Amino acid sequence: MKHKIIQEIDNCVNSIYKGINDIKISIEKPKNKDHGDLSTNIALLLTKKIKKNPLEICDELKNELIKSDLFESIEIAKPGFINFKLAISSLTESLNKIIELNNNYGKNKSGQNKKALVEFVSANPTGPLTVGHGRGAIIGDVVSNILIWNGYKVDREYYYNNAGRQMRILGESLKARYYQLLNKNYDFPDNGYKGDYIKDIANSLVKEHNDNLLNESDDFFKNNAEKYIFNQIKNTLSKIGLKFNNYFNEKTLYDNKKIFDVVKKLKDKKLIYEKENATWFKATDIGMDSDRVLIKSTGEPTYRLPDMAYHVTKFERGYDLCVDVFGADHMDAYPDVLAAIEQLGFNKDNVKVIIHQFISILEDDEIVKMSTRKGNFITLEKLINDVGVDVVRYFFIMRSINSHLNFDLKLAKEKSDKNPIFYIQYAHARISTILNQNNNIENPDLSLLNHEQEIKLIYLLIEFEDLILKLSTNLEPQLLANYLFNLATKFHKYYSTCRIINDDNYELTKSRLYLIKAIKITLSNGLDILGISSPERM
Repeated sequence: MKHKIIQEIDNCVNSIYKGINDIKISIEKPKNKDHGDLSTNIALLLTKKIKKNPLEICDELKNELIKSDLFESIEIAKPGFINFKLAISSLTESLNKIIELNNNYGKNKSGQNKKALVEFVSANPTGPLTVGHGRGAIIGDVVSNILIWNGYKVDREYYYNNAGRQMRILGESLKARYYQLLNKNYDFPDNGYKGDYIKDIANSLVKEHNDNLLNESDDFFKNNAEKYIFNQIKNTLSKIGLKFNNYFNEKTLYDNKKIFDVVKKLKDKKLIYEKENATWFKATDIGMDSDRVLIKSTGEPTYRLPDMAYHVTKFERGYDLCVDVFGADHMDAYPDVLAAIEQLGFNKDNVKVIIHQFISILEDDEIVKMSTRKGNFITLEKLINDVGVDVVRYFFIMRSINSHLNFDLKLAKEKSDKNPIFYIQYAHARISTILNQNNNIENPDLSLLNHEQEIKLIYLLIEFEDLILKLSTNLEPQLLANYLFNLATKFHKYYSTCRIINDDNYELTKSRLYLIKAIKITLSNGLDILGISSPERM
């Protein structure tokens, strides 16, 4: 609908004021409902171009726009706003579009011919995926779906490292547990991984090999731990409906010398210096608050350097948009990476970074204390098994990514309208049941849809298209979750207030069935983007 109105305004502007073609027309919903359904400030923008009073411009545009059948009325407000009240006929006509497009309603081509890479999860194979990893996983997957709905060709990528100190500690932890199970003396490493999953891997090795591995190297145990854990990670991701196009190993950046290429190119720009046997990125020269160590005095790179090299590969692979989904622990590092990318000749604006906050599990109104290293944490798989995939996906996405998330286990297990995803899915199931029993909705008289709640529902349905387009740039998936809850709420209220099946008024019944079919389509499409099922019965 907004697109139609913008096109109407654009046509009027070009008709009245020749040669004006560089004005960006915007349509907004007024905060005050008395000011109409939608509003534009086009006159305020034009006054600078054509040197006319904005109210005079408003009047000229109004005289042309009022001829359109889109509007019931048009009002002018100081200092230069045009407020529109939409015609009911233009609203109800939008239902035809929804039903015609069906499962394509909401899709657009804004990202057509563009490639996007979404990097998320990216947990090293040192243990099972935690609920913290789970939030990033769902955000990344939903963002990928949003971009696909906006016409992008999307690759999902998992970036990981199977080398370095933490992996060595993992191997030593497994080796120690293996020896202990065989009643052999072996000191458990300081800061070792104490989770039961290490014991599980050790048990499997004893069961398969008995004591024949006592002389094996640390690398042997590290490799076995990695293989076991990575398979577990992939299985968990599969359970939650997630599949990656690419797995990118940080180690390749060392093997192909990419990290050293980055250092050389930054050095050529005089942005590298040596101090105390360490290699530093002179970030203060490009406006950063402090310089950063890229290679330690030990010769070991900090994680910033491979991250810089990794992003170079993203651009080299031809991606137009790169989305990084990180936990809050990346807050300090990513600006340095983007700054380096820019100095290496790439457009940092083509990298969108999503930082999501941490998650806590509430059980009986108390926060469950978790520590991956100590082994007392709730795995993503356990959470899925406890409350189900749909609940996990919705709960992880329903709050702003900038907010800490308290995952309430009691609420998640509720099968009532207190549980938001149950409430949404029940709306879809309720509509499905009605439509399965009453499927004759051909040639409805949409002029009969004039009840206040019907008009509000249609307004909300129209907003879906604009929302999906908006999400492609702001990448805030919680807005879709909130939209679906709002739509379900308005439907349930409508169902309780207005009789959909009216035996005394067949034409009104058909029209209302047509309306709820459009609601069902929109709910289903929104849930599809979230990766959540749309049940026909509950």
